[in-house]
Amino acid sequence: MAKYRSNRINEEMRKEVSSIIQNDIKDPRISAMVSVTKVDVTKDLRYAKVYVSLYGNEESKKSTLDALKGSSGFIRREIGHRINLRYTPEIIMELDNTIEQGMHIDELLHKIREKEHHDNE
Repeated sequence: MAKYRSNRINEEMRKEVSSIIQNDIKDPRISAMVSVTKVDVTKDLRYAKVYVSLYGNEESKKSTLDALKGSSGFIRREIGHRINLRYTPEIIMELDNTIEQGMHIDELLHKIREKEHHDNE
């Protein structure tokens, strides 16, 4: 499969999964702050890793991720109706911590700048 086609499928899957999570899933365990950051579909279109970023405390993140994993069959069925692919990929939900890691690195850099500024005075 050509790389541009793979990227188009990944992006279309990301949009549709995000729409399904926001509009169609009615599970009360899913918090309002769920963001689909990335989707990686395998070359044979059998599996799709869906990376989600969750906002909240650890308990709410865990319950939301469990609810999303539980609703992966529903998401797969909806994807099959919305996107015309030879195979509808099996959905694998993964937690994406890159936003929190970026915030942590930014905080560390800010502390270093403050320390350097304080040492220069």
